Amino acid sequence: MDDETFACYAGRYADTIYRVAFNSCKNAADAQDIVQNVLLKLYRCQTDFESQEHARRWVIRVAVNESKKLLCSAWFRKSVALEDYAATLEFQQPEESGLFLAVMALPKKYRVPLYLYYYEDYPVKEVAALCGLKESTVQTRLQRARQKLKTMLTNLEED
Repeated sequence: MDDETFACYAGRYADTIYRVAFNSCKNAADAQDIVQNVLLKLYRCQTDFESQEHARRWVIRVAVNESKKLLCSAWFRKSVALEDYAATLEFQQPEESGLFLAVMALPKKYRVPLYLYYYEDYPVKEVAALCGLKESTVQTRLQRARQKLKTMLTNLEED
């Protein structure tokens, strides 16, 4: 891959990689490390992408794999609590804080498909391909994530 093509892809997909990684590891520094690893793999990649969508899917798939790899590492077991990180964030409205904490409190198996479906606008079929799951599994996880979020947000609202 030449430098100009890489710069184009890096500029276009770095933010997407970061968001996917952050959804997996819940840590900004780890997400930035994953972005660097994915971009390094992209630079070294010898694949000729058929289209922008092909490149985007490749980048997201590599980001998901790098996130999984990080989560399995011994280093990840010693991480900062979500509440400590959330305290450093500033939200425009108080509801956004509650929604963020509720989504980040979901187990990873629900959080990543939820993010890809609602924020990256991938259909269920694409989410399944990106996560290496069956379509029915993704649909079930999305349904359960919505149920869990509804319960969590209802309880938060009652408090």
